[in-house]
Amino acid sequence: MHKDSNKYVKKAIDEDIGSGDYTTQATVKPNLKGSARIISKQSGIIAGTTIAEHVFKTADPQLLVTIYYRDGNFLHGNESVMLIKGNVNFILSAERTALNYLAHLSGIATLTGKFVNEIKGTKAKITDTRKTTPLLRAMEKEAVKAGGGINHRMGLYDMILIKENHIRAAGGIVYAVKQTRRFLKEMKLNLLIEVETRALPDVREALTCAIDRIMLDNMNSDEVREAVHLVNKQVDLEASGGITLENVREIAETGVDYISIGALTHSAPAFDFSLLLDNPES
Repeated sequence: MHKDSNKYVKKAIDEDIGSGDYTTQATVKPNLKGSARIISKQSGIIAGTTIAEHVFKTADPQLLVTIYYRDGNFLHGNESVMLIKGNVNFILSAERTALNYLAHLSGIATLTGKFVNEIKGTKAKITDTRKTTPLLRAMEKEAVKAGGGINHRMGLYDMILIKENHIRAAGGIVYAVKQTRRFLKEMKLNLLIEVETRALPDVREALTCAIDRIMLDNMNSDEVREAVHLVNKQVDLEASGGITLENVREIAETGVDYISIGALTHSAPAFDFSLLLDNPES
């Protein structure tokens, strides 16, 4: 679990409960003990189990949580994912927050797994982008890994990615790379350099710069195939933009090294879970 998860989970619980979970307070005896199970209602890959557990333990450290499936495991429908025992008031007050994390992150892992499965047998790797939910990036990127994908850069600080607007502002790819190398040397930074290209002439220009990776942005499979032939393994290639489950295999078979997909984190459907309370103690 990411080091910042504690404060995010506490804020998420506070956001939901506010001044009090009045429904639970009104209907449930204060000291009622019982247990509840989180049940999967579809098949897919689970992620966010430790976050969900942390939600319950933050609501009440005395709650006992048993996790039956760990991140990266495949679930079928109607599987018991987690058992929570203790004060029913705290279980019910934490329920929605825990399920929200679990549903969102498992949705990301499941979608990632579908893309990974589509390109089996090729050398390409499925990777994420920075198109993430603010403050949930670390969790979402862990979910991508649970689904079998790999992580691109975490933020603006751990890799150089010279994109179209940087190139325009600098006056061209060659100038942008030269300025970047000068900056990295002055700052004593050792970072990989990737350049975004939108057409084959851009690829040719980027090849003269001795960089680490070239992004092929919104190119169709024929253009990507031409770029792979042109580059001839001199540098890693990443295809990006317009990638779907329907065309990802075609793109992977061109010979690119990476396929980055923003939809993994910004458009993954939520995984369907429910929490069911067992018969509580009287």
